[in-house]
Amino acid sequence: MEADSVFDLLAANLRAIFEKNLISQQRLEEIRLRVNAPLFVRCDGTEYAVKPDGTFSGDTCLAYCVTKEDIDETLEYISGYSLYAFSEEIRQGFITVAGGHRIGIAGKIVAEGRKVQCVRHISFINIRLAHQRIGCADLVMPSVTTDNKVFSTLIISPPGCGKTTLLRDMVRQISNGINGNPGKNVGVVDERSEIAGTYLGIPQNDVGIRTDVLDCCPKSIGMMMLLRSMSPQVIAVDEIGSREDKEAIENIHHCGCKLLATVHGTSVEEVWDHPIFRDLAAQRVFERYIVLDGKNRGRVKVVTDEKNEILYQGA
Repeated sequence: MEADSVFDLLAANLRAIFEKNLISQQRLEEIRLRVNAPLFVRCDGTEYAVKPDGTFSGDTCLAYCVTKEDIDETLEYISGYSLYAFSEEIRQGFITVAGGHRIGIAGKIVAEGRKVQCVRHISFINIRLAHQRIGCADLVMPSVTTDNKVFSTLIISPPGCGKTTLLRDMVRQISNGINGNPGKNVGVVDERSEIAGTYLGIPQNDVGIRTDVLDCCPKSIGMMMLLRSMSPQVIAVDEIGSREDKEAIENIHHCGCKLLATVHGTSVEEVWDHPIFRDLAAQRVFERYIVLDGKNRGRVKVVTDEKNEILYQGA
């Protein structure tokens, strides 16, 4: 399924509403469905309520009210009329569909101890549309690679400011090869299917020709699996921060494999205040830090080296 058919996943009533609006899906970021609540979209970074005539409004009282039938019908289309086939993904709270679009779900959790067994009475759906930005890493690549060498890099960004999009394009470029240098074997641990957007085992996003992906795998486990089995020269992961992640990262560092990773934050100093990253900084595991601007999605604020000395300063 291509990006322009995402609306086909929606219940007939919802699809008819969006068909009245000629807005490009390239501008849409999210479609949110909640039972007995307004239909919302996020477009160009702003949330709007969607009226029955397909137009956007800031007044939620004018919005179309999503029904339980809308939710159930949408789930049937998303799952191909077989939710059971997606039971493993549903336990993790999302389903990835063709095109790399990620469908977040919420409802009644049935758990055994700390392990989720299933999700019943699904009443909330968040469709996050995949938008790959080919070339968005061009600005930082001269700082991240030089003379066929890749520097272990940590991308620091507030939520929703483009860190995963930047990481994806860095993976693509390193995998394919840049500036006349040969590409490298890259292993991606895609715990939430956001980097490669894998559907039926095939990445829906372009992550390069020498990239191997472990989909829906815990980061700490996946990093070690890749290191043992796929001989990566570079490993990429999204949103690190646990002690288990730290142990795996240290093992990767000691084995000579380079790491590309992201973390929530607003500055290098803020990240270094966290005990886990303080230890990693002391070991100089990360050789480059990229900080994204929290006010302008995707804009690079600063790039520094392992001593936090500035290599690039954004305008």
